[in-house]
Amino acid sequence: QVQLVESGGGSVQPGGSLRLSCAASGFSLDYHSIGWFRQAPGKEREGVSCISVGDISTTYADSVKGRFTISRDYAKNTVSLQMNSLKPEDTAVYYCASTPVRVCANTGGQALFVHWGQGTQVTVSS
Repeated sequence: QVQLVESGGGSVQPGGSLRLSCAASGFSLDYHSIGWFRQAPGKEREGVSCISVGDISTTYADSVKGRFTISRDYAKNTVSLQMNSLKPEDTAVYYCASTPVRVCANTGGQALFVHWGQGTQVTVSS
């Protein structure tokens, strides 16, 4: 059974850090680009970051550049999102998703992402 499971969410104060993990079962992430998305209350889901097949490229939303880092662990079949200097506006449910498109720049948004996780809540508040 193909499945993606996110973990690592929680509550943190502004300026804090969290590390999200996306674990795959039933398939290898090696041949998929993996994206992180988030949806805040009352807002549409937006792309946060993406890592291409072979880690040849990564992309970040302008709002998280310099604060978030996406990485892949081939041995563990996981993709992580290190989130530093968190802000209240980062509060959202975070989802990971996979696509067979090899390069993130060619995914054209969210439509080509096939498998999605159930999401993990991140709350940044003082």
